Amino acid sequence: MNLRFPDPEQRAAIAAAAREAGVSMQEYILSAAYDRATAVERRFLEGFRMSMDRSGAAFAAEPATIDPTAEQRASERAARHEMGQRAQPGRGDAA
Repeated sequence: MNLRFPDPEQRAAIAAAAREAGVSMQEYILSAAYDRATAVERRFLEGFRMSMDRSGAAFAAEPATIDPTAEQRASERAARHEMGQRAQPGRGDAA
């Protein structure tokens, strides 16, 4: 890892923080980058969980409107079958 800093004050501040933490500058920088990345991930996951909770509540509100009953499914099947029969001319029909 190349640790060149155009700003000598920035380098001195990071070196002091690394000494205080008892680690090398490289380890300090990598640790800070990891902490920042995982903080972003934690925020994303927290927002995602909140979104899932809201969505879950919406879907749990009225499950009867989401899943058709057995009668509704049978009616739909019969209607599809009937429509299929009408769409296909039978034997002996004039084309």
